[in-house]
Amino acid sequence: MGRIVLNQVAKSFGDTQVIPPLDLAIEDGEFTVFVGPSGCGKSTLLRLIAGLEDITSGHIDIDGVDATNLKPADRKLAMVFQSYALYPHMTVRKNIAFPLKMAGLSAEETNRRVQAAADVLSLTDYLDRRPGQLSGGQRQRVAIGRAIVREPSAFLFDEPLSNLDAALRVGMRLEISELHKRLATTMIYVTHDQVEAMTMADKIVVLQKGLIEQVGSPLELYRSPRNRFVAGFIGSPKMNFIEGAEAAKHNAHCIGVRPEHLEASATEGQWKGVVGVSEHLGSDTFLHVHETGLAPSLTVRASGEFDLAYGDTIYLNPRADSIHRFDAEGVSLGTEQPA
Repeated sequence: MGRIVLNQVAKSFGDTQVIPPLDLAIEDGEFTVFVGPSGCGKSTLLRLIAGLEDITSGHIDIDGVDATNLKPADRKLAMVFQSYALYPHMTVRKNIAFPLKMAGLSAEETNRRVQAAADVLSLTDYLDRRPGQLSGGQRQRVAIGRAIVREPSAFLFDEPLSNLDAALRVGMRLEISELHKRLATTMIYVTHDQVEAMTMADKIVVLQKGLIEQVGSPLELYRSPRNRFVAGFIGSPKMNFIEGAEAAKHNAHCIGVRPEHLEASATEGQWKGVVGVSEHLGSDTFLHVHETGLAPSLTVRASGEFDLAYGDTIYLNPRADSIHRFDAEGVSLGTEQPA
């Protein structure tokens, strides 16, 4: 079991309210990601759930029990931090076993859990090494193993991949996702990286200034963002926004088109511009288009190699069914076209 419900939970530091009252339900076995820019309150919200910060008002239920005033150790949650926080003088085996030793479990039960965690995380061959003899990804797996052996109701991850290089981040992202499938345990994961959110989550919670802007599956947020903030935050490269006369044609204050929903042509199209920098990735080419009269720059995602050079004229056609419309307050008006 690992259902977590927040009811009107708020947090203030002195006179500064960092989390206005909010409601949120995280279902048993769900992989939920808190995502948003730095300072949006996602780590604070995670710490409130863990009990590492006291809430100012509201209450938190874990598996139907009011956990608002429970100590962190009594909430049956396991937290994995950005820092590995491993004991350098201890072997991997002793690092993983440490929380069980502190809990007073028998040596037999401790050994069983440590071996089971090592098997799941492919750490069996490293149990007698020390952290200094491991790679960054292996050290992060040890930190996760130390959480697994506690057999918690839910795992809480606070930006666990931030210290890893790009290649290791991709590898660990897959490993954590695989781990969730095998354990079928609730996981709450904090990141500022929307690519991590899109690829890992069952449910994404988008936060801004402590407020929940939208909750939904990755594809729900991608296809039907509630407002301009969510539309611009979810998706990589980010959505293009256009205001003025072109937006007014669609009965909107602003329209948004994702780079992958712009078709590029060297000969004809609805919008004319000039190619700036091109980013060639092999499978895709990102074109940064200027002098359209619509926005300072528009980003286009073309499949494969696109044979236009810096300074060439380019024509763009937005997909009619993928033009997002927003009012003056940034609230979505949907993608339907005016009559």
